[in-house]
Amino acid sequence: MPPHTHDDRPTDTPMPTSPEGPIPGTSTDGTGSRTRGGSTAGRRTAGASAGGSRPLGGFADEPDTHEPSDGDPVPEHTTAPEPVPFGDEQKVAAVRRVAAVGRRWRGARAAGCAVLLAVALTGGAIAFGAAREPVPVAAASGAVDPGLLGSGNLDAGIAALQAHLRSQPRDHDGWATLGLAYVEQARTKGDPARYPQAEKALRRSLALAPGNDQALAGRAALAAARHDFRGALAYADRALRQNPYSERALCSRVDALVELGRYADAARAAATADARKPGVPVFTRYAYVRELRGDVPAARRVLEQALAGATSPGDVAYVAAQLGQLAWNQGDYKAALGHYARALAADENYLPALEGRARAQAASGRRDEAIKGLETVVARYPLPGPLVELGELYEARGAAGDRARARDQYALVDAWIALARANGVDADLDTAMAAADHGDRAAALRAARAEWSRRRTVHTADALAWALHVNGHDREALGYARRATATGYRNAVFLYHRGVIELTTGHGKDGRASLKAALKLNPGFSPLGAAKARAALGAAR
Repeated sequence: MPPHTHDDRPTDTPMPTSPEGPIPGTSTDGTGSRTRGGSTAGRRTAGASAGGSRPLGGFADEPDTHEPSDGDPVPEHTTAPEPVPFGDEQKVAAVRRVAAVGRRWRGARAAGCAVLLAVALTGGAIAFGAAREPVPVAAASGAVDPGLLGSGNLDAGIAALQAHLRSQPRDHDGWATLGLAYVEQARTKGDPARYPQAEKALRRSLALAPGNDQALAGRAALAAARHDFRGALAYADRALRQNPYSERALCSRVDALVELGRYADAARAAATADARKPGVPVFTRYAYVRELRGDVPAARRVLEQALAGATSPGDVAYVAAQLGQLAWNQGDYKAALGHYARALAADENYLPALEGRARAQAASGRRDEAIKGLETVVARYPLPGPLVELGELYEARGAAGDRARARDQYALVDAWIALARANGVDADLDTAMAAADHGDRAAALRAARAEWSRRRTVHTADALAWALHVNGHDREALGYARRATATGYRNAVFLYHRGVIELTTGHGKDGRASLKAALKLNPGFSPLGAAKARAALGAAR
């Protein structure tokens, strides 16, 4: 039977406030959303919370009061510049020139804050989320220069930690930090083979200091990176019993609840995190939950606030790329390119911004630039999302040899999935989404059903609906396709899938409306899907 469609969004949710008061254009009485085109494994912790950040304000009707029992299972701003009529590389350079002026102006004022930040970083905190779009913004053990991990040179930071632990092998904070650094390295390099190393380091930390909150929060981050969100939630809860103000654990808890489809609980958890540890990581999570519920204006305003409060290059790149993704989802490619330029001015190698820029270029008709950009991305980070996107761009171009090039990209997706599974990652959602259109359809359906049995999010509902469709089970697919759009999340791919399934099941009026909505929202949502949506709509008329 198809699932029941429901909407669990809280009502009368107050809007967040900026450090200076209400965010412009919001109502203080409330009005009542990746991860990354492919995988949607939550939003990462965007960096250490800036000292002095104020809470956003009441996120939900009531605070999150969850207190896990001892029996809980523990499994082993400046706004983005307006794009100008010249190339994207020139845009990045222009943003850098503007930022340099701002840095000179802020230099003296920042000097005092830098001392406090260095003290905070030596406490052993390294900020990570649940495996969506990582940026290394770290805090090392007290014996390691915190700038090595915070500077974005993660490899150098790991080498320094390893050297320190050879001389101080009983430093449990150092082992916890190393474990988290391996988690981040696995994601930034697209190399799941780092996860077993992370697990060993975190186990060592817990053996030296049983129950220490840093290692427990690290286990939560590792579980989330492996897409074990129930395990991530259990570890986050244990860490919070030890330290209710652990930023990593607070953020991992929000991520886990989002990725389990428990959106109302995630909203309350975000309120708790905001009250205890306000800052960029919590603001970005607030924005994502609002986006999942269809409140795009609120999500945009909160991300703009987060960008205004971002100080490190990692935070700036992360938040600007999130704004780019939000603009892309709404079909505003000009704004998206501007935000990606801002992100790349902060970190020219930031993968989500490079990938997002290529996607926006393709949708704007600049296919050759997009292909070149994605070729650079997959050469460094052969992850499923950009591999599929590049393969589809080759197919859409249709030049000599492009079909073979596309097949090569899809084969690399299969290779990455095999590697991920060998290192303890649940890759069923990646399998379902890639294989449904470009691989073994029966395998896609098996993977989608398995993922749905573990977590019921809008993304797993959409993946299962499409896998059922390509296997000829459209009547069963219809309920899942409608559930994927039930929260109000504005996603053109979901609407396209729903429209095709509605047409196939005889709901002609609904199908045409869904396809029109997809193309109106984001007319270039996919190199191949957008063309198929137009063809299906034309045939339906």
